[in-house]
Amino acid sequence: MKAAITLNPDTEVVKTVREGLQRTGGYCPCRLERTEANRCMCQEFREQMADPAYEGYCHCMLYYKSYPKEGETL
Repeated sequence: MKAAITLNPDTEVVKTVREGLQRTGGYCPCRLERTEANRCMCQEFREQMADPAYEGYCHCMLYYKSYPKEGETL
């Protein structure tokens, strides 16, 4: 089953995280280290996207990985 990656429906969270991404040059504003692993989409969330058992938000809560419910299509 294919997962969908969507933005958080809370527009204030999206706005705040995007402002942080601009301020940090694209690095996760929730992390102190500025490494490639922390560049958005961070390595942690890319690994979560690859995990078929994972459904939920990335660390910053900007993105959400979900699977369609029974009867839904992406």
